[in-house]
Amino acid sequence: MTTAVLLSCLKIFCCRIMDVTLGTFRTMLTVKGRNKFAALVGFVEVFLWYIVVRDALSGAGPVIPTAIAYAGGYATGTFIGGKLSGLFISGKVLIQVITSGRDQKVLDGLRQAGYAITVIRIEANEYGPDKWMVMADVDKKHAAALEKLVKELDPKAFIMVQDTKSSSGGYFGDTAKKK
Repeated sequence: MTTAVLLSCLKIFCCRIMDVTLGTFRTMLTVKGRNKFAALVGFVEVFLWYIVVRDALSGAGPVIPTAIAYAGGYATGTFIGGKLSGLFISGKVLIQVITSGRDQKVLDGLRQAGYAITVIRIEANEYGPDKWMVMADVDKKHAAALEKLVKELDPKAFIMVQDTKSSSGGYFGDTAKKK
């Protein structure tokens, strides 16, 4: 391979990383309702994409190295975009827990840790005993700690985590206690 082909592949690879990273980030911004910023990111994303596609399709070099650079940049950009989105886009998640029984220590442990929880009684039926459904709306950065605490308090609990687009009113707990 010539130096020109290597440089072209490197350019394609790097630009593809940037445009796919921006595309992943733009999608997360759109989902979170930050449409104006998402539009700006989308402009830069497509500008870079155009440069890459134009270079990739007009190149006279071998097809396989160009395709590998293009696909490798896409894969790397997807990975980096996901990581950056997780770091820069804050948000909340709704954590729902179905306890394995009605043990008050689970509720007390969550409250003592500073989590604001909503509790719903689940009556016994043919599928099991009385249980609690516990819901907490927390910052994503606290979700893993809450899940870990639930597993310590009730190892058989069922835990479900969902993104929260918005929430208002109510009491959200003492975040100073959450590390």
